[in-house]
Amino acid sequence: MAGLVCVVTGATGMAGAAARHLAANSAPVFIIARKPATCAELAEEIAAAGGTVAWAEADLTDEAATESAFAQCVAEFGRIDGLFAVAGGSARRFGDGPTEATGLDGFRAALDMNAVPAFLAAREALRVMLNQEPRANGSRGSILLMSSVLASSPAALFATHGYAASKGAINSLALTMAARYAADGVRVNAVAPGLVATPMSQRAQEDPESVAYAARKQPLAGGLIPAEAAGDLAVFFLSDASRYITGEVISLDGGWSVTEAPT
Repeated sequence: MAGLVCVVTGATGMAGAAARHLAANSAPVFIIARKPATCAELAEEIAAAGGTVAWAEADLTDEAATESAFAQCVAEFGRIDGLFAVAGGSARRFGDGPTEATGLDGFRAALDMNAVPAFLAAREALRVMLNQEPRANGSRGSILLMSSVLASSPAALFATHGYAASKGAINSLALTMAARYAADGVRVNAVAPGLVATPMSQRAQEDPESVAYAARKQPLAGGLIPAEAAGDLAVFFLSDASRYITGEVISLDGGWSVTEAPT
């Protein structure tokens, strides 16, 4: 990945793991996240390990802020070869939950927190990729969006229906972009994790029922999946190792989607 400039949105959990792995594989990394202290801390860690890194603060639900952050990346590194759009979260605190108990504000919050940042980040990355010279192999870039196993393999225990709908929207966005931009040398895929040990899943990590469910439903992990697993996957999909793969939603779920619901 030497010289492949990669943008990662988010700075903790799977985003942080991806940024570290990409930098360790010689990719210059540009981090975009809402909290400057978190960005700076991750960037300092990567730089201390010998990686090339820069960052920008941006609320990725804000169109102008997102545009500015991607412009900063191009000013710093000259191009964008990869995007891992991780930034998002649970809208439970805004009222997301089972459909019958969810107000419109809670549903909209879930879409705003997940689908909107994915769209804006993908759009800005595409605008750069489509206008830059392709590499020798014809590639202009690779985009990886963050979905969720709940978009296609739901569980009654995890009933945040706005969140699941927002991740389903991301799957559709990835597929339609993949079809549109393959001829331009831009690949688009999505990753659908199961229950991963991240700051966002802290509530589940502290709930014995959720932990027991994950142990049975994700047999390959025997519980929650470590966030570092996303780092390996990001390196694969943003590098030439996956240069012939586009339009896929890849399960990173420890067997969740192919395992019967535990009783």
